[in-house]
Amino acid sequence: MSRQGAQGGGQPRDWWAQLYDPRAPDTGRARASDSLDERYRSVSRTLTDASGAEPGPSGAVAPEPAGVLPMTDPGSVAEVVPDTVLEGTRYGRAALRAASVRGEAARRAGELRTDALLVVRFGAGEDGLLLAAVAAGAGSGPGGHRAAREVCHSVGAAVGRSSARLVADLRADRRSELQPGLHRLTDRAFGRLRAKAAALGLEPGRYTADLRCLLLPADPRCRTRVAFGTGEGGLFRLRGGAWQDIGPPATMLWPPERDSVIGRDPAAGAAAARDGFTPAQPPEPARTEPFRFRSCAADPGDVLLLCGPGLAEPLRAALSPAGQPHAEPTLADRLAARWAPPGGELPGPGAYLDELGRGGEGSDGDRTAVTIWES
Repeated sequence: MSRQGAQGGGQPRDWWAQLYDPRAPDTGRARASDSLDERYRSVSRTLTDASGAEPGPSGAVAPEPAGVLPMTDPGSVAEVVPDTVLEGTRYGRAALRAASVRGEAARRAGELRTDALLVVRFGAGEDGLLLAAVAAGAGSGPGGHRAAREVCHSVGAAVGRSSARLVADLRADRRSELQPGLHRLTDRAFGRLRAKAAALGLEPGRYTADLRCLLLPADPRCRTRVAFGTGEGGLFRLRGGAWQDIGPPATMLWPPERDSVIGRDPAAGAAAARDGFTPAQPPEPARTEPFRFRSCAADPGDVLLLCGPGLAEPLRAALSPAGQPHAEPTLADRLAARWAPPGGELPGPGAYLDELGRGGEGSDGDRTAVTIWES
């Protein structure tokens, strides 16, 4: 609470404490005593600025919430998407902050947030595995928000079923095992989206999403971090005070042909069973979007930022050597100044959300990100 004013001998007087003091005399014209609610409203009106925003506990004026709530069908209340979601935790030697915020364009139009965010933990102790998934469905049509959530849940379930094997591969840094396994897992998740699109009578491109995932083992001795997915998005690393674009490169290394005839090949059936899929699952057509995979070693002090297109685009634009100089700090500059050691620090959930909420220049889409601080 802020202290304002002075009384007798220069001693400061806490206005908010006085507001809730039942012995404090009323200063209004009415003879009847004011209730606590009436006192609060009176002080709020006094300190409110011309825009109508009310002061927070620190005395700072909080902005008025902007935007229009999406229209909801009474039969689809279960599909309501919150404007904002926020996650925060410590895991192994790392700290995590994650948020998904509805973009200004969607707020003005009263539309749903089409980005999806999933942060889940599998396993216990040093055998644990954390999965962070970011999906963006804005480009796939009216059902994009459903497609984004479904692909996150599908990938999450498959990673959970394979978590023990994935942790072993991460500890041994077996990239030759991780890449095809995660590729197969991702293809099957998108196969489910294509099947859902067919059931809805839609073209596959009208019910899909961009996906970015990050695997983080709990074992403090394991510094391997793996990012994978398909479509648009980004992976950035803040090291030495500067941002690096380390987005997973595209690869056309499709899963072995024997995996496309599940149920006929014993090895393919065993792989499918391990990943949680039945051997009778029919073959799926090849994806048009390339699979993306990146494995990297985390150094103490690194900051990893996994994000959807709404943040990846302005960050890449700020890091590009081409273009006009900026009169004000870019989004990348602001985040580096606040997060990079030695002057930077781990933000609280509210401060993290505030930084993402401001977005980047020229971008008014949804903003979704997962940030890892390595200790």
